[in-house]
Formats: sequence, structure tokens, C-alpha cells
Amino acid sequence: MGPVLIQLVKLARPWQWIKNGFVLAPVPFALAVGAKLDLPLFVLGLLGFSLVNSAAYAFNDVRDLEADRHSPAKRSRPVASGAVSPALALALAASLALIGLTLCWLTGSRAAIVLSLIYLGANLVYSLGAKNLPVVDVFLLASGFLVRVLLGCALVDAPPSNWLLLCSSMLALFLAFGKRRADLVAGLTSKHRASLAGYTLGFLDAALGITAGIAMFAYALYSQESPAFVEGRELVGLPFVAFGILDYLRVAMGEGAGGSPVEMAYRSRSLQICVLGWAIATAWSLGFSLP
Repeated sequence: MGPVLIQLVKLARPWQWIKNGFVLAPVPFALAVGAKLDLPLFVLGLLGFSLVNSAAYAFNDVRDLEADRHSPAKRSRPVASGAVSPALALALAASLALIGLTLCWLTGSRAAIVLSLIYLGANLVYSLGAKNLPVVDVFLLASGFLVRVLLGCALVDAPPSNWLLLCSSMLALFLAFGKRRADLVAGLTSKHRASLAGYTLGFLDAALGITAGIAMFAYALYSQESPAFVEGRELVGLPFVAFGILDYLRVAMGEGAGGSPVEMAYRSRSLQICVLGWAIATAWSLGFSLP
């Protein structure tokens, strides 16, 4: 693999695709109430959306070129470092977006294409200036996670539950507010990110507490109200959800970390074990046979 190709892969940031775990989140619940999973088409849609993600990352890096050059953590990115020209980065973004949308079209799901376009539109708005507006920036970041949940529902042709959407949106806001808190703790100012001028640690701590509480409450109500669960097993997965949120909150507020959900997903053993435990508990509570 040549040096330029390596830099283009770095620009696409495929390791960030772990965020698309949110696409998988609604699938077991949908299957439990009779939805059908066409695995090849699902994988095709997931891959297409992942390429759309990478297109957004490449475009954003071009827009953030000057800011990234003054950021110790981002100055080594391909565009900021000069390893990839802005023109080549934009060409990559356009190519990935076109390929990704084509793959989504091949799934036969109109919703998959619409959701991918919504994701691109939200990222375009974010990159072109909305990221400088406090709270607006967080809502746009969170919208990407909610789109992922909706995509998961679309790929199995299942209507999303309002309670699941509420839980997902609050969890997404929780992660986005945690990212902004970590920015402040790291000493970043409005010179690095204009929206930080509108945040204080007090506000972000309150926002984290509110979104964490609503997310757990919404999941508990969803577990009680959804017909997907086996009677008597409805709340089996709730302790794992509560532990995961509270442990993330502990890390964010106690250790000043939590800036990157992706980094946490790769490095936090407790979070990884929690997700595995939730998956096993949820499978049992939905009545699936475990090997």
C-alpha cells in the first residue's frame, strides 16, 4: 500500500465505523416482533452508510484545515499535515458519497437512501458553520446517531418504537455533551472551537445528568411497554444499560475523559464487557436461543 493510499485511508477513518453499532441496536428488538433480516442486503446497506460516513469526515477535514493545523491533536491529519491536498480530499469525499449512496440504493430500501442523504445534509450544515453554535452543534452531532438507529430499522423494514427513539436520542446527546465537556477539560477554547465559548462545566454537567437520566428511564419504559420481551424478563438488560451510562459518566466527570466515544469503545474494558453482557441479557429477554 503506497504512502498516498495510506493517507487516503486515514482520511476516510474506517475505525470510526464502530459508531455504526447504533445501526445494529434496534435489530434484535425488530426481529423479536416478526421483522425479517436479509443479511446480505443489511450488510450492503451498512457498508454503504459507512462509506457515506467517511465522505463526511473527508469533507469536514477540508473545511477544518486551518483550525486543525493549530490543534495538537489534529495537526497530523492527512489534509492538515499537507499529506493530502484539499482537492484530492474533496474528490475522495465525492467518490465515497457516490459509492455509498449507490450501495444503499441497491438494498432496495428508499429509506436507506433518504437517511444517508439526511446524514450528509446534517454534516454539511455542521461543517459549514453550525458547529460554531453552542447546543446546535451538539444536536447535530447527536442526530448522526439517531439516523443510525433509524437506518437499522429501515434495513429490516420495521417501524421504530417511540421509546427506543427517545432512549437513543438521549444517549446520543449524552455522548455529544460528554465530548464538549472533555474539550473544556482539555483546555480547548473558542480559538479551537467557536461553540466552546457558549459552554461551562456547570451547564455540561447538568446536561449530562439530564440526558443520562432520561435515557435510562426511557429504556426502562420501553422494556415494560414493548411486546418484544418475554414476560418476566423485560428488565434483564436494564442493569447493563444503567452501568454503561453511569460508568461513562464517572469517566467523563471524574477523570475528564469521554471526549471520544470511539476511543472509549476501543479502550474501555468495562464498557466492552458491559456491551457484551447487555447483548447476552437482551437476547435472553427477547426469547432468542443462546448457543
